[in-house]
Amino acid sequence: MEILDLENFLPYRLYRLADAVSREFAGIYKDSHGLTRPEWRTLSGLGQHGTMTATALGEQSAMHKTKVSRAVAELERRRWLTRTPDENDRRVEHLTLTKAGLAAYGEMVPLAKAFERGLLEELSNGDRSAIKTALATLEACLGVSHPERKG
Repeated sequence: MEILDLENFLPYRLYRLADAVSREFAGIYKDSHGLTRPEWRTLSGLGQHGTMTATALGEQSAMHKTKVSRAVAELERRRWLTRTPDENDRRVEHLTLTKAGLAAYGEMVPLAKAFERGLLEELSNGDRSAIKTALATLEACLGVSHPERKG
């Protein structure tokens, strides 16, 4: 019987790395603003894209609809977002950050960029370029959409 060396299996390594990066970054937005991962992803999606539906947020952030729903409810409780019913379909709500939500997002963007810079500083220029290319190639192979490549 063939054995799978899990520690060297690419999907397992990518999962563990993504989880470790996510947990490390979660400490930053939890400490600074008391947010959970789904709340951060919701806030950052709306901060980047403006008005979105919960369905679009779930697709963009790869979150289950119940997580999106809870995050939206919490951000609404904090008065960081508003819901506006769709004029044509009352089942759909358009979510938008409030002034307070935009302010919180604006405070967190520099923290996120600093975190990313810290990770990238560990890599040489060649490694940074190689990882960017490799990630784009794997995303394309798996049909993972990337906003910058749409068009």
